[in-house]
Amino acid sequence: MTHSISRRSALSAALAAASAPVLAQKTGKQAAAAPASAPAWPTKPLRILVGFPGGSTPDLVARTLAEPLSKAIGQPVIVDNKPGASGNIAADAVVKATDNHTIGVMINGNMTIAKLLNPATPFDPVRDLAPISLIGTAPLLLCAPAHAPGANPLEFFVAARNGGNKWSYGSPGIGTVGHIGMELLKSKTNIDPVHVPYPGNPQVINAMISGQIQLALLPPGLAVQQVRAGKLRAIGVTSVNRSPLVPEYPSLDESGVTRGFQLEIWTAAAAPQSMPKPIVARLSQLIADISRTPDVRQKLFAQGWQVAGTSSEGLANRVRNETALLGGIIQMRGIKVE
Repeated sequence: MTHSISRRSALSAALAAASAPVLAQKTGKQAAAAPASAPAWPTKPLRILVGFPGGSTPDLVARTLAEPLSKAIGQPVIVDNKPGASGNIAADAVVKATDNHTIGVMINGNMTIAKLLNPATPFDPVRDLAPISLIGTAPLLLCAPAHAPGANPLEFFVAARNGGNKWSYGSPGIGTVGHIGMELLKSKTNIDPVHVPYPGNPQVINAMISGQIQLALLPPGLAVQQVRAGKLRAIGVTSVNRSPLVPEYPSLDESGVTRGFQLEIWTAAAAPQSMPKPIVARLSQLIADISRTPDVRQKLFAQGWQVAGTSSEGLANRVRNETALLGGIIQMRGIKVE
């Protein structure tokens, strides 16, 4: 791929700017010597590993970023799908990569609670992954059958409390955000429905439409079509405020069901901890900037994401906070994935 001298100059300037926060931590002779010893990068195509099959949400995000990222770094960007173990096979491959040209696009669980759910997970996300950027977030939509009791969210939760463990909720599997998130909601609202795991969210939706289960936390992109068709009822979203993804539905916080309840699914970019910090810093700046461009923002929104485009530090803070929050629920409820 051929580029003009001006583009090479711009890329050099971007690397220098991205490296500045890291270099500023060094003093004296170290800081002066660092630019000269910094590795040339990139020297070959950049590979993005995705732990889910083609057409999945993380795959679509990675492919949306690939072309503009390729233009920015002057090398091809290849999306490589390695599905399995809820994305942890790909995450482990990222951790073990040593070529400085491999990163991953991952979901919450890969970067926070993977090891807490299953001690046999071969990597520790907090220790072994270098955060790059939080790309997009989305609340979940608490749904119920179309003819669920209660004229409003508060009355629905009264009915749910009265139903106790005679009610049940569905999720796409043990340890998923839909499962752990509902256990968190149970702890905040004193409801006690029994967990029923399904192979995936489509099966959860079908079970709810048929009345086999009474509630579930679902991605808005999957649920809203059924709600608008009158097959499901939306109780509220799990963000503190209304979501621009589904602005017609109130938050559980707004409805008075909870106070300060915040639960989101998200997708982010991460690198192996061994990747040099100036390269991580540069990728962080590029991916954050690309995510916020109007064209990419529109594509991500259509895929069901509110664009975040954070710094690596912003993602690191999110990882720490969510690991603590969801880790507490995992420990309290004794949730394990074998």
